[in-house]
Amino acid sequence: MFLNRIFRISFIILIVFLPLLGRTEVKLPRLIGNGMVLQRDVPLKIWGSASPREKINVKFNNQDYRAVANAKGSWEIALPAMPAGGPFEMQINNLILKDILIGDVWLCSGQSNMELPVRRVLDLYQHEIEKVNNPNIRQFRVTLRYNFTVSENDMQGGTWVSATQQNIYDFSAVAYFFANELYQKYHVPVGLINNAIGGSPAEAWLSSEALKKYPELLKESQECAQPGYIDSVLNAENAYRKSWFSELNKKDKGVSVWSKENADFSSWPQMSIPGYWADKFSSQKNGSVWFHREFNIPDSLAERNAVLRLGRIIDSDSAFVNGTFVGTVSYQYPPRIYNIPKGLLKKGTNSITVRVISQSGKGGFVEEKPYEIRIGSQVVDLTGDWQFHSGAEMQPIASQTFFQYKPMGLFNGMINPLLDFAIKGVIWYQGESNTGRTREYAQLFPDLIDNWRSKFNNPELPFLYVQLANLGSTPKQPQESGWAELREVQRKTLEKPHTGMAVAIDLGEWNDIHPLNKKEVGRRLSLEAQRVAYNETRIVSSGPELESAEIDGNAVVLTFSSVGSGLYANSVLEGFAIAGENGRFEWANAVVIAKNKVKVWSEGVGSPQTVRYAWADNPGNANLKNKEELPASPFMITYDNFRFR
Repeated sequence: MFLNRIFRISFIILIVFLPLLGRTEVKLPRLIGNGMVLQRDVPLKIWGSASPREKINVKFNNQDYRAVANAKGSWEIALPAMPAGGPFEMQINNLILKDILIGDVWLCSGQSNMELPVRRVLDLYQHEIEKVNNPNIRQFRVTLRYNFTVSENDMQGGTWVSATQQNIYDFSAVAYFFANELYQKYHVPVGLINNAIGGSPAEAWLSSEALKKYPELLKESQECAQPGYIDSVLNAENAYRKSWFSELNKKDKGVSVWSKENADFSSWPQMSIPGYWADKFSSQKNGSVWFHREFNIPDSLAERNAVLRLGRIIDSDSAFVNGTFVGTVSYQYPPRIYNIPKGLLKKGTNSITVRVISQSGKGGFVEEKPYEIRIGSQVVDLTGDWQFHSGAEMQPIASQTFFQYKPMGLFNGMINPLLDFAIKGVIWYQGESNTGRTREYAQLFPDLIDNWRSKFNNPELPFLYVQLANLGSTPKQPQESGWAELREVQRKTLEKPHTGMAVAIDLGEWNDIHPLNKKEVGRRLSLEAQRVAYNETRIVSSGPELESAEIDGNAVVLTFSSVGSGLYANSVLEGFAIAGENGRFEWANAVVIAKNKVKVWSEGVGSPQTVRYAWADNPGNANLKNKEELPASPFMITYDNFRFR
């Protein structure tokens, strides 16, 4: 009797809970989580997965929304447009998401100058960054992911974080300063989807449909999709690189010897730093070279915390202070900033030893970068003579394959998972990796904008971008420039509606592809955002934009729009070049003759055919701007586009 009763109870429990057996917990994409920012004033979509046919109930902002998962377990719920506000909670069945804001969401993409984090620009903005604490500005950092076979539906990692002291150093510097400008003006929460990958060319961000008009690029992506292809390439290259470094370390007679404090450096010759060793002392280009220097520390500064600054080094380095390892960087671009722990520096004579590895090209210390030790407000200069010795000479290492740079891979892995998430617009900083392929980029870049607008189902999606900054030495005579050609493509892309361009020709550094002045880049992007995305029709959002050119005797009169209060005319205009029928460019005279007009001529050119402005990798003193201090874009205009009086 007792056993029958137990059986009946067990049977009832089984009947009651049978519908729940096999059910899975509701799962959400990574973008939909605690701390997320949802786009204001547009319909929204919340989506995820669950058991097939499972009922989904979403409670948000005092409203209930319902859906049923399909046969594959997918579900989505449409939310109506809502104004800015928060923080809110959202309940999805038994899941509770907290601290949700409604504001403006910007997709921040491109390559390393967009990716570059706040921690890399502290030399300019440390005091400002130390005061940052704004929970209304948030970032979601998308994890690197490429795919050539299928379009990913979700990211591999990432969470929403606020602009607090705990998180700010990992924010994109350009994106943060852009967001801060907008927040200070509109006081609306800003969400940043940081989706940039250093070195990525434009084609990596195109979908398979967009690639169809580029047969060679499509073929390249299809090759990457072949089973086992990527693994075979990476395995072979990793084995080769491992062997190269292993051989280097075996041949390098300084390994585990010259890094020690008591090593004998007495016979080493000297070389002045910064500089490149192949230019100064040796035919050796690749392999390892050791550098050593002694310096004195006064009693008052000894045994304190300090920072070693070693500028930029090509390609990699390991640094030792008084025989103790203090830091290493494996590639050439990051600044070398190494902490020297308290107690390591001693009174009197101290030493630094640096092992530098050059993999290909020319190794050494980049000029006009800081080489010093900072102890509080005191600075010990490290430029000048160092002792040096070759560790081992090697053949240059073969180039490495980065599959994240291959066509379509980043779109599938990092853009496709975002397409259902409503955004305000895009900010884009890219182009360095497409220099040298300007004709192709003239199609790729506009196609990318169209492709993303189509995929986000928003033909008017604001797309704001940064024109390439100045880089390299300034030429003494007019010359051809691949960087100028790509800037011209970027300028002409403004013909597409709902676009804006931040000119950065005056913000670069001649010796660094990653200039530090990201605050002004962000500000100029924000000005274009105010015009394009926020419909501020009266704002002066850019520098002078070339509108037309007219022949006036042996001169050309250029007319500009976006002059604001007028062209700045308090200095001699520089950066203009003019060519006649022989196609040979000469530096030109230029003068402001009206609020929006510049006259350009050269005594040696009687029949002008082409006018260029700021046409160089680094145009140096090119200084055309409006009175709002916004610079003009570099440009070229030819005879076919001239007007005649």
